[in-house]
Amino acid sequence: MLHPIYRVVECQMVEDYTLRIGFDDGTFQTINFQPVLVGELYGPLQDISLFNQVEIDPEVHTLVWPNGADFDPATLHDWSEQIEELEARAQQWATKVS
Repeated sequence: MLHPIYRVVECQMVEDYTLRIGFDDGTFQTINFQPVLVGELYGPLQDISLFNQVEIDPEVHTLVWPNGADFDPATLHDWSEQIEELEARAQQWATKVS
């Protein structure tokens, strides 16, 4: 099965924890990341000053943060189709941390 390859080409802060992301195929996603910011990797991004340090990695063309957090560009591209599973995983991570 082929996995589509997308590249993030732009990113704009819309509001706290919400980014408008542009892809190389001309599409955009506006994503509120707050529901999935739990666990060892993503939990630190609840600190809005850290979250706001998001950048586009010039090599892999996805969003990255200084703590090493990132998301697969295909996941970002298809966020609306992925969000239920991502939120379920985040709930599992949250219960492991508690």
